[in-house]
Amino acid sequence: MAKKLVIKVTAGADAPERCSQAFTVAAVAVASGVEVSLWLTGESSWFALPGRAAEFDLPHAAPLPDLIDSVMSAGRITLCTQCAARRDISEQDVIPGVRIAGAQVFVQEATTEGVQALVY
Repeated sequence: MAKKLVIKVTAGADAPERCSQAFTVAAVAVASGVEVSLWLTGESSWFALPGRAAEFDLPHAAPLPDLIDSVMSAGRITLCTQCAARRDISEQDVIPGVRIAGAQVFVQEATTEGVQALVY
C-alpha cells in the first residue's frame, strides 16, 4: 500500500511557526518518498502567488520558497477554491503547477484508504 499524506495549512505570516512546520513536514515527507498533497487555506493561501513565499521569514527555519520547490518536485499543492475567491486569486495568478480545488476534492483525498491527514 502506497503512503500518502494530506496536509492542510491554515496559517501564514500570522502564525509563522505553525506555517513553517506544515511546509517542513510536507517537504520532509516528499524527500522520504511519501506522496504529499499540501492544501493552502486561510492565510497560507497567499503563498500560492509568485514571490509571496520569499517575503516569509522565520529564524532557524528553512526558506519557504525552498520548501515549496521541494513539495512541488514530487507532490501537489492545492489552493482552496473559497480561500482563493475571498482573496481575488485566480488560476492565472498562482505559481505554475498549483491547482485550485474545493472541499469535495479535499475530502476525497483525505478519506482515501491508507491516507494520513494533518491540519496546521
